[in-house]
Amino acid sequence: MSVDMQFALPDTGLQGCLFGGERPAFDATFGGVERRWLDDASWIDYAPNWLGGADGMLPELAAALPWRQREVTMWDKRLPEPRLTYWWDGSDASAPPAPILADIRWALTQHYDRPFDTIGYNLYRDGRDSVAWHGDRERFRHEDPIVVIVSLGSARQFMLRPRGGGKSISYRAGHGDLLVMGGSCQHHWEHCVPKSAHVDGPRLSVMFRHHLAETALSKEFGADSRHRSGVSRPRGSRR
Repeated sequence: MSVDMQFALPDTGLQGCLFGGERPAFDATFGGVERRWLDDASWIDYAPNWLGGADGMLPELAAALPWRQREVTMWDKRLPEPRLTYWWDGSDASAPPAPILADIRWALTQHYDRPFDTIGYNLYRDGRDSVAWHGDRERFRHEDPIVVIVSLGSARQFMLRPRGGGKSISYRAGHGDLLVMGGSCQHHWEHCVPKSAHVDGPRLSVMFRHHLAETALSKEFGADSRHRSGVSRPRGSRR
């Protein structure tokens, strides 16, 4: 069950960026991306401020998207999920809500050799919004899925840990940062965005996923790419 929601952006200073700020632009060369191996089969690609002008996009998207608040099971109860979501899959032949997201989607498709055919939007309105430890559903459908996150707005802590528990690692996720989970990350690792008492404003997580919609792009790549393992860890590389 989910409920339609509207979201009014609080006065955090981001509103002015929409009209007077930097024009959105991303690094299509991926030259600033650094890969970190979590284990022999799982990796993270990360590039801070990969999308310039990202914060200026947040007010427009926050106001335009038809947000929904789903119910989730917590403490054996069905409760409202502490964040707002919207899912785009192009099934109605519509373009992504912001033109640059279509360009990013195509650049990611070329760089990672996957047909990124869906975009999920997760809005963390303030520090009370969060998501618990989990792995994305792609692990049930693909051998080594790639999930891409571009974060707009205020930075939040993005944490990963081995599935079932263990020492965690943390990244910053905000202000145009790019974070990519690949290899066996969804199978062997979990991630979360914890609650925080010290957050400057909302954060919008834009997640690009592949092979989740019946689109022309997916058909062009074909079913075989669903099971490609992607990049193997080179000998002597650092974790």
